[in-house]
Amino acid sequence: MDFPSPLRRGRLVARYKRFFADIALDDGAEITAHCPNPGAMLGLNAPGLPVWVSRSDDPKRKLAHTLELVEVDGGLVGINTMHPNRLVAEALAAGAIPELAGYASHRREVKYGAASRIDFLLETPDRPPCWLEVKNCHFVRTPGLAEFPDCVAARSLKHLRELETIIAEGDRAAVLFVVQRADCDAFSACRNLDPAFSDELERTADAGVEVLAYACELSISEIRLTRRIDWRR
Repeated sequence: MDFPSPLRRGRLVARYKRFFADIALDDGAEITAHCPNPGAMLGLNAPGLPVWVSRSDDPKRKLAHTLELVEVDGGLVGINTMHPNRLVAEALAAGAIPELAGYASHRREVKYGAASRIDFLLETPDRPPCWLEVKNCHFVRTPGLAEFPDCVAARSLKHLRELETIIAEGDRAAVLFVVQRADCDAFSACRNLDPAFSDELERTADAGVEVLAYACELSISEIRLTRRIDWRR
């Protein structure tokens, strides 16, 4: 996935009300950017951290800039929660996720469960469909280990339970954690921040839902889904 325009570098002044970030750009300008991330962003929201923002010329937007990347621990971390579905769509089209290859079509936002929409429904004539949920992940406390979530994730818990229902009905189901950073070799549920989600992920996997985690390579021009990392139960 390429960024639509060159990114501009700055320093985070403050992230507040979840969706706003005040930033001092390197060129001296001071802006308020949209922060497309409803989570806690633990470890990525400290004032002074280097950040990168994109800019849109759409006159309908209230904020022209969007916070895209944070520099931490010597690398780039993607914080835009809109990107994982785009990254997965590209990877599915390219056959870059071997565990999910071989499907003729990849439909998005298909209704299922209790008023939910699945991120992807993978279909082909010769086997059951695969219902795929995608989750964004960027939280790291232990070097090399990505964790999800970084706060209580009631909506994600609901999705896991709905995937378990899919398995009971005879279809295939999977949850894919997209780690928007390159410095992780393993993934784990964050039990102390959301024990209910951690327990449910274990139960869901035991019921037959596949748990996948993929890391990304990032630069200031693009993000790519690149390699599977281990899930530590």
